[in-house]
Amino acid sequence: MDTTTAKRDFLFDNYKAILIVLVIMGHFTDLNYGNNAFLYNLKWLISSFHMPAFIYISGYFSKRRHSLTELIQKLLIPYLVYECVYYALYTFILHRPTGLYLLYPKFSLWYILALFAWRLATPYFKKLPGHMILAVAAGLLIGLSGMKDNFLSIPRILVFYPYFLAGYHMNREFFTRMRTRRIRILSAAGLIFAAVFLVADPIHKGYDPKICYGRYNYHYLGQAPLEGMLVRLICYGAGFALTFLIAFIITEKRTFFSYLGSRTMPIYIFHGLVYSCFKYGSHILQNINTIPETTLLLAFCTSLAFIGSSDILVRITDRISHLIPPSGNRPSFGKSYRENKNVN
Repeated sequence: MDTTTAKRDFLFDNYKAILIVLVIMGHFTDLNYGNNAFLYNLKWLISSFHMPAFIYISGYFSKRRHSLTELIQKLLIPYLVYECVYYALYTFILHRPTGLYLLYPKFSLWYILALFAWRLATPYFKKLPGHMILAVAAGLLIGLSGMKDNFLSIPRILVFYPYFLAGYHMNREFFTRMRTRRIRILSAAGLIFAAVFLVADPIHKGYDPKICYGRYNYHYLGQAPLEGMLVRLICYGAGFALTFLIAFIITEKRTFFSYLGSRTMPIYIFHGLVYSCFKYGSHILQNINTIPETTLLLAFCTSLAFIGSSDILVRITDRISHLIPPSGNRPSFGKSYRENKNVN
């Protein structure tokens, strides 16, 4: 085994690979999850934990102090570039009325802006006494705000911040200790229980999966303030629980899909552009009804992850994150997945 391979933690590569596929499925089922029971329950399952888990892992890989220049180079500038790409797609290809609203992230670009804010603020915020409690409180209280839900992605930044903080404070030894045979069996049982709960429980079906999005205030969701905060607390609990349960059972061995976990950025950007074309350029996603159609959709989402991980898209996103390289440093592009740093 070469040294670069030895440095990879395949537990997290595998986890991120699964999560990025779920991100794609979550988006591509957004217009059709009410069409059949399987899609409905799948949408709830994905929404309840996929972004919390992704953000938790992002926090884990953000322990190193990032300079403002580095954050601007690797996150803020790419955010601006991708905003322009989306604007061009919407305007010149999809002919959808829009503007270059840089303060209102288009589609999935909110996550890049959020990552910039989290990495910039955390070295200072973590010094506050009770900062995790403060982060949860901010996530609850922003739901009372009448702020536009997409303005600088502030609602999502605050709602999801506790997951980032928790990952930031997590150490690898915790997962090593917890991944015993007994814990893995209990975790599998917990996941089965969660799946059965989603199918059988009538209470959560009175809500919309958007309660897990972190974007909308309680009024928009049709909730009274106290109800909204209680529901959001439950969402926090479910998000953390499912994040850990899956982390305890996922394999630590290198698999055929491990490399996807090291190429999540190009997959994330690429699938969003493809989804926008389907959403605004056709009605096919609204017409997914039968189980065979659902199976084809999920297979397409999975294949889209592999296409998005191609070398050419890795090189493109890598170049965009090095448009202004640090003085004296010359970036190398087209890295193999073992060397690719986009994952963090």
